[in-house]
Amino acid sequence: MAVTAATSRTVYAPVPGWAKVPHGIWLKEATAVAVDSDDRVYVFNRGNMPMVVFDRDGNVVDTWGNDNPFGGVFETVDPYGNQYFAWGGRRFHRQHAITIDRDDNLWLVDDIGCKIYKTDRKGKVLLEIGTGIPAPKQSGQMFNKPTDIAVSPVNGDLFISDGYGNSRVHHLDKRGRHIKSWGEPGTDPGQFSLPHNIAMFGDDHVIVCDRENHRVQVFTLDGDFVKEWHVHKATAVYAGKGRDTNVYVGEQGPPAVQFGVRNLGHRVSIFGRDGKLRTRIGAALPGEGPDQFLWPHSVAVDSHGDIYVAEVSYVEVGRHQNPPREMASLRKWRRVNG
Repeated sequence: MAVTAATSRTVYAPVPGWAKVPHGIWLKEATAVAVDSDDRVYVFNRGNMPMVVFDRDGNVVDTWGNDNPFGGVFETVDPYGNQYFAWGGRRFHRQHAITIDRDDNLWLVDDIGCKIYKTDRKGKVLLEIGTGIPAPKQSGQMFNKPTDIAVSPVNGDLFISDGYGNSRVHHLDKRGRHIKSWGEPGTDPGQFSLPHNIAMFGDDHVIVCDRENHRVQVFTLDGDFVKEWHVHKATAVYAGKGRDTNVYVGEQGPPAVQFGVRNLGHRVSIFGRDGKLRTRIGAALPGEGPDQFLWPHSVAVDSHGDIYVAEVSYVEVGRHQNPPREMASLRKWRRVNG
């Protein structure tokens, strides 16, 4: 089923069964997705192989991030004292976000691990940012469960949303040296209630998903507020490059008491840079069908205009099933025209 809007000629269609995940690899849930200059699709996930790389047709072309992927799981404790089960041999505490820069380097955000990793496309670590020790909650210091990173295509400067335990955006240079930070808890312009995702907005602005305030905010690179617009549970953002002037925003669902109410999140809304809605993809209700979403968490777009969406479907939905199970968490929508 193709979904479009009267205000736009662009039409997208879901691609059923796009990701051909081979036997022996479990995603658990695909938490983040990004596309490199060759249209390879990198999926940062919480299964037994943290990085799974696909071609445009959904074939797996590379995997890395776990030296013992078939060693099973063990119970461990995160830096906050919470017990959880993890795959043996993994390099990360909890995979959260991925960004690919203009040189095809990967920037990986480990939220519970309170670290940012820069790697090459094969997973070789080139830079680590963060001590791995959580900063005091809402102190504004780096980091307390960082959520995402954007990289300037001009000079390589870094912009990190420090969202779960802070209400900040940190600006660093390309070597990871701190320049400045901005933001504080609140609902006014320039304040945040869980800055969850961040992206470059052209070359000289950044756009931030202010999730619990149901909006996106746009800032200059110095942290000056420019504008905002309402988006239901804004969780993931990708700003188009070059001729693509779209802004793709993933919307999570409503509170549990309203789960299953039509048209409340569970979709990707596509705006112009002026904040005007152009179209949406996703059915009116959540689910595992090809045209549905469960819990969008990350959005990426390839050079053909096709959209990839990663979802935290296990954390938000699958673990509450009886019995708990892995659910659909990786989608592709093909641009049909426009």
